[in-house]
Amino acid sequence: MASSGKTNSHSEKGGGNPVMTTAAVIPPVDNVQYSIHSTASKRTLVFSSSLAGVLSLLASQVYFPALTPIARDLHVSDTLVNLSISIYIVMEGLTPAFSAQISDTCGRRPVYIVCLVIFLGSNIGLAIQNSYTALLVLRLVQAAGSSGAQSLGNAVAADVAPPAERGAYVSYAAGLPMLASAIGPVIGGLMAEFAGWHSIFWLLAALGGATLLYMALFFPETCRKIVGNGSVPPQRWNRCWTNVWLERQREGAGDLRQGEGEEIKPPTFKFPNPLRPVLLLLKPECGFALLYSSILACSFYATLALIPTQFGRIYSFDELKVSLCYLPYGVGALVAALSRGYFIDANFRRHATALGITMEKNKTDLTDFPIERARIEVAVPTIGLTTALTIAFGWMLHAGVHVAGPLIILFALGFCASASLNCIQALMLDINPGRAGTVLASNSLLRCLLGAGATAATVPLITAVGIGWALTVFGGLNALFAPMLWYIMRKGPEWRKRSKRL
Repeated sequence: MASSGKTNSHSEKGGGNPVMTTAAVIPPVDNVQYSIHSTASKRTLVFSSSLAGVLSLLASQVYFPALTPIARDLHVSDTLVNLSISIYIVMEGLTPAFSAQISDTCGRRPVYIVCLVIFLGSNIGLAIQNSYTALLVLRLVQAAGSSGAQSLGNAVAADVAPPAERGAYVSYAAGLPMLASAIGPVIGGLMAEFAGWHSIFWLLAALGGATLLYMALFFPETCRKIVGNGSVPPQRWNRCWTNVWLERQREGAGDLRQGEGEEIKPPTFKFPNPLRPVLLLLKPECGFALLYSSILACSFYATLALIPTQFGRIYSFDELKVSLCYLPYGVGALVAALSRGYFIDANFRRHATALGITMEKNKTDLTDFPIERARIEVAVPTIGLTTALTIAFGWMLHAGVHVAGPLIILFALGFCASASLNCIQALMLDINPGRAGTVLASNSLLRCLLGAGATAATVPLITAVGIGWALTVFGGLNALFAPMLWYIMRKGPEWRKRSKRL
């Protein structure tokens, strides 16, 4: 076992016996178990963390089928009610700039709890209001609570999974939220049709309260700056029943803070710097990939936003039938979330074998590994399909073909868009070890700001040029900026090495 400290021997003055003064002995990183959790435990942690992602996607998806009755009851236009979607997306982008950074210093668990309390309160307010102004304000608060917690799902995956198996866990983190995107519109349509749109927010409040109770009682801290590989007990105020059980299992193991190869200092609160996610975007190794993923996300934001008005106009669908139209997209995204991780990790292994690199589950140093190519190669085919499917969807609606055609396209689009974004998300976590929260904040900031603009522009653009050309614009942007991916694969390793030297 190597030592990172020095051991010095000297004799005290006035004494004949040598006194050993020993600095902290820390074994090499590659000899330390990346996480003490078993595979089943890691999957449970990642699925549990994604419960907050379920609430966030559910809060946005159940809302879509209710747009028409909300506009009718509050006496506002479709454009104004779409504004409530845009401001929700903007707040989704801004909140993680604070919550994700706090989670990197104070821990994931306290941020989850605070955000879920905010989410619970906002939904109670939304359930009892009947004002357009109140709707806008409370949707902002709702977005702050839901997105602040949602952004941590992939951070937990990075906490417990090394790069060699991270693709699978990033996909696991997306699995439950994708299920919410599949069933959310159906639930929203049913409730809007039979119980009124206010009942949607009562349901969200109940689900938020149940999730808050579960996270407070059973979800342990995972942030590596606080618990290391899971062997270090968190602060007393940050413990749950799971921590108590783990500590009892490890009684007699000695000083846990130095027993697993790394010494963890007690965390200190630092007020989050809202510019840090912006500064991360200015780094080429991050900025180009996050910009392209945000452009790609704009196409599905626009697609989801236009379904209520266009399917109602073209096919004369009511709220319930409109809600069912979201189901294929959500199912496609769910299939991608559950299957994509295998291909991401398989391509990682292929590159490692080609380079003669022995795969080690605890290895985190990717300096000489072409991680950009390993991740982006998997995304390229589905990105191309996302572009083609977006354009095809627009022209199918323009032609007024049988509804089966657009629904099949929605399933394929959900699969391809979700699969593509998972690959880029895994890449960002790989090249920014120890900064998962900040990376996710940067991702949310850029994606949600561009997505809000895309959502707000969808109806006016359709009015101006028609639905076919409107979605051709969004799909064309994906193709126009696609060379950025080749540039990332070519220059990425050089950018990472230069960043390490600075």
